[in-house]
Amino acid sequence: MSSETNGAAQAQATSQADDLLGAGRTAAVIIASTSAARGEAADTTGPILVDWLRTRGYETPDAIVVRDGEPVGQALRSLLIDTPESERPRIIVTSGGTGLAPDDRTPEFTAELLERQSPGLVYAMWRKGLESTTSAVMSRGVAGVRGRSFVINFPGSKGGVKDGITVIDDLLEHIQTSIEDTTDHGPRV
Repeated sequence: MSSETNGAAQAQATSQADDLLGAGRTAAVIIASTSAARGEAADTTGPILVDWLRTRGYETPDAIVVRDGEPVGQALRSLLIDTPESERPRIIVTSGGTGLAPDDRTPEFTAELLERQSPGLVYAMWRKGLESTTSAVMSRGVAGVRGRSFVINFPGSKGGVKDGITVIDDLLEHIQTSIEDTTDHGPRV
């Protein structure tokens, strides 16, 4: 391949990458799993979520894996409070800790950090999950915004994560442009 052809291919790839929704933005994934944090089980949902966000163009490091309970709150506070606002991830997705076990407290830690919640997104994920399993409604996740960061809790199962991605992926661009206040709402009728 000539250097001219190679240069054109690189320019096209760069142009396509710039067209991705997440281009120039960061995202983070937090996995709430005591067994994975201890090295006793594999993190099965983090790679799925990281790959999803990366394919949408977000600069996303590998998932942060923490024990259920307070470590989830610490990870969220680190990203949403301790990190300067201009450097905070635009998208933060958690997986796990949304059930009924005593240390499943991801929704509580998330809710206390949000400025505004968006319960309809979680409702839509429940509806999608109910197509496969009745246990989908046991997930107590929350979704919402803090500053220019969107945060959503996905269940800890691979099926729940895949259902969540199916729902949120279609809405991600509208969520992002709304938070960044770049939408043209058009005339009010």
